[in-house]
Amino acid sequence: MKLNNATLNELPKAVLRPHYDRAQLKPGIVHIGLGNFHRAHQAWYLHRLMQQGDALDWAIVGAGVRSYDANMREKLLAQDCLTTLIELGPTSSSAEVIGSMIDYLPIEEGNQSLVARMALPDIRIVAMTVTEGGYFIDPATKGFDETHPEIVHDSQNPERPKTAFGAIVAALRVRRDQGIGPFTCLCCDNLLGNGDVLRQTVVSLARLSDPELADWIEASCTFPNSMVDSIVPATGQNELALARELGIDDQAPVTHEKFRQWVIEDNFCAGRPDWDKVGATFSDNVHGYEAMKIRILNGGHQVISVPGEILSVQTIADCMAHDLIGQLFTKVATEEIAPLIQPVSDMTPQDYVGLIHSRFSNPKIVDTTRRVAFDGSSRHPGFVIPSIREGLAKGSPIEGLALVEAMWARMCEGSREDGSKIEPNDPYWDELSAKAKDARKSPAAWLKMRQIYGDLADNSQFSETFARWLGLIWKDGLEKTLATYLKS
Repeated sequence: MKLNNATLNELPKAVLRPHYDRAQLKPGIVHIGLGNFHRAHQAWYLHRLMQQGDALDWAIVGAGVRSYDANMREKLLAQDCLTTLIELGPTSSSAEVIGSMIDYLPIEEGNQSLVARMALPDIRIVAMTVTEGGYFIDPATKGFDETHPEIVHDSQNPERPKTAFGAIVAALRVRRDQGIGPFTCLCCDNLLGNGDVLRQTVVSLARLSDPELADWIEASCTFPNSMVDSIVPATGQNELALARELGIDDQAPVTHEKFRQWVIEDNFCAGRPDWDKVGATFSDNVHGYEAMKIRILNGGHQVISVPGEILSVQTIADCMAHDLIGQLFTKVATEEIAPLIQPVSDMTPQDYVGLIHSRFSNPKIVDTTRRVAFDGSSRHPGFVIPSIREGLAKGSPIEGLALVEAMWARMCEGSREDGSKIEPNDPYWDELSAKAKDARKSPAAWLKMRQIYGDLADNSQFSETFARWLGLIWKDGLEKTLATYLKS
């Protein structure tokens, strides 16, 4: 049965569906970046509020600024922006159709439809999931990269922006000039201090073309930090088949684990839905939650996906079932990452390691090592290298973390140990691959990528440890090298 408004009441009884009248929903949020994670996480929290009769004037208008977003727009509009969420627990599964999104704006050069929609007074939150590497951060200084070609374009052509941030600036200019007032900018990407990062990008871009507007945005808009968490695999043939087994023809279903967490600073300049009524947490200690999650979960994903790629292990659950890779995660997370993390009110770092071990091991979640290892040039600086830096500063062990970086260099060489080719899996794959090949003979060549490692190349403890592990990987193979580390 094709999924759309007309067929909602004909869905199989086991599938939950919206109880609210979607025709009566009114928009309140524009969300840029309608990937699987958003639909399984933020959109789900709003849907659950609507199921209670709340937040009916906070419906989501979807948006995108990249050409590939057009394909998702076409799929979702064809089914009235409905999505089937399939929850996959280790021993049970369930499904529901969520309806909190009501429109998807055109993908177009200049982003005029997006600017115009955000400028209307009913939009009070503009949220986004645009990937960790999408915020134009200078990797060396962590400041705003005003030299990026897209930023140069937006600063010189503020009325026809290419980026999501340029569109936000253009919409806020209209709202200021027309006396409409500001909106909250809500980042939902896995970045430490993600609201602060978003503020930096938006305000800095505005300042390049209109300093007075930048001052108004800084004084009027709010950028709450938030921590988002749920494992949501990409949709492929397996996921499409799961929807069909339910009797639903959904061209964009989403599978997810039986776990969600959303911790948000309560800092919304134009109001917000009561997400805390359906499980979200408003807290002044978002940093504590996000540090634990980014270092242990996101960092842990890199710890296991990289050796998984090299050893031709297909999924994250399979990596955890692998004798050496599963032990690698436990040892690195327990001995080298968790001791650097402060507990939060309801969780210690060591307990969190156990929780993540269980979540990664769920065989029902078919999360590929390739997906998790994607974009290492953003994920290692964001998720792994901070633990290395702090470990060096505090004198705690970094052997396993240095091994992870050596494995990443080995992976980026472009071949697995069984001889198969690793297809490009990073926006900067050509550069990474060239450096990885050089590093086989001279490990220092890898660490000279200052945009990733900064001054870590100058730290003799780290650079010598990295070189030793990389040499062992190439000499003895990865499995023997992992066994050596695990015995240490």
